[in-house]
Amino acid sequence: MSERKRKIFSSQQKAKVALEAVRGIKTVNEIAQEFGVHPTQVGLWKKELQEQAAGLFEAKRGPKPVDQSASTERLYSEIGRLKMELDWLKKKSGIAQ
Repeated sequence: MSERKRKIFSSQQKAKVALEAVRGIKTVNEIAQEFGVHPTQVGLWKKELQEQAAGLFEAKRGPKPVDQSASTERLYSEIGRLKMELDWLKKKSGIAQ
């Protein structure tokens, strides 16, 4: 018996199939035949799309708030690293402080 490997579909392909199923212009069997997918899988992808569609619009628009403490901490660490490099370079070059 020959072994058949599973088909791997990208997220774009899944979305395309699910959107086609949501439109309802074609039957599930027609969509499955067109895209080479089992009809049950078309139904699952359609259901998943419908369940997660509301989540796409829940996020608020606008710039995300910036965490000031993280950026301040990052800047202080950068200043410390640069100061150490400067001190090392002064020492190696023989420049008096």
